[in-house]
Amino acid sequence: MSIDPAASTSAGHDAEVARPSDSRRDPEQVRENLRSWLATKVTDPVVENVHIPETTGMSSETLLFDARWDGVDRPLVARVAPAETAVPVFPTYDLEGQARVMRAVAEHSRVPVPAVHWYEPDPAPLGAPFFVMTRVAGRVPPDVMPYNFGSWVTEAGDAERAAMQDACVEVLAGVHGVPPASAGLGPAGTVADAVRAHLDRQRAYYEWTTRTGGPRSPLVERALTWLDTHRPDDRSPAVLCWGDARIGNILFDGFRPVAVLDWELATLGAREMDLAWMTFLHRFFEDIAVAAGLPGLPDFLRLDDVARTYAQRTGHVPRDLHFYTVHAALQHAIIMLRIHTRAVHFGQAEPPDDPDDGIMHRATLEAMLDGTDRQGPAS
Repeated sequence: MSIDPAASTSAGHDAEVARPSDSRRDPEQVRENLRSWLATKVTDPVVENVHIPETTGMSSETLLFDARWDGVDRPLVARVAPAETAVPVFPTYDLEGQARVMRAVAEHSRVPVPAVHWYEPDPAPLGAPFFVMTRVAGRVPPDVMPYNFGSWVTEAGDAERAAMQDACVEVLAGVHGVPPASAGLGPAGTVADAVRAHLDRQRAYYEWTTRTGGPRSPLVERALTWLDTHRPDDRSPAVLCWGDARIGNILFDGFRPVAVLDWELATLGAREMDLAWMTFLHRFFEDIAVAAGLPGLPDFLRLDDVARTYAQRTGHVPRDLHFYTVHAALQHAIIMLRIHTRAVHFGQAEPPDDPDDGIMHRATLEAMLDGTDRQGPAS
């Protein structure tokens, strides 16, 4: 999960932790490699201003560059699969699948996504497979420092944040209306089947983290068992889920979304998976704000409010929201453990005596499993 620098302004999720610069690329060599590769796609391209952001996301490498062909200047982004030496966050990177999902969302909805120009499976030009998309201008709610600590989001008025929240719900509704088969994820099957498969993948992901340097986590294992026990028997059709549905992955013009970014976690599932992920990630930042003695944004992206707006927009009344919030907290816990493993690997942190202390929201997840926290904002 990362901020996708298809945006002209970007900040990375958990950027302060385990973000070494694995890219020791020579920008001039990259420029020439990109020009040579682009010449196989268009006539007489010019490539300039190659830039590798320091705040590129941990899950993929990003190259920003400008190109010109047919007399038109084009700001572009190349998303490149990470090298093994980067201790990647995820075990696999299906860049072709990301590109396919983005194209499907663009074709079948009004959700704004950057135009994907090409996918390149050959690692020769940039050292790994990559795809190239348009770079969109705008602003993003920052992760470092978190947007609720003090940013253009906190400086906005209540009505502006309400409009922003409603627009985010509109994005989710649009994504969920995209035919899964058009994104290469169909046939959809039922929500129950999709959630079971997603939990199986989360368990496999967790086991991969333990095989590649990470600790075993009693809390993650407890949460996986709880989720297996409490899975809803929902026989409605599964939908396309964005997967990393959070406002930090949306680029805004004012308070209007102009680019929805970062599709590597796209999957089949329940609508509630995206609703819970968006509100839980805000809750994650709110808990940190409360611990820091800051006012935060307690009236923003509340689960009940988001669910109510979604029901009004789509006619689907979200259900089993506690389950899906625990699901989001579990998924984030595994990612946080992997991020902490990267920090230890690169000498930026020491392994804790208790591996569960590598999960920043440990207390919140424990309370959810105990039944003493039933969702909602920090208090």
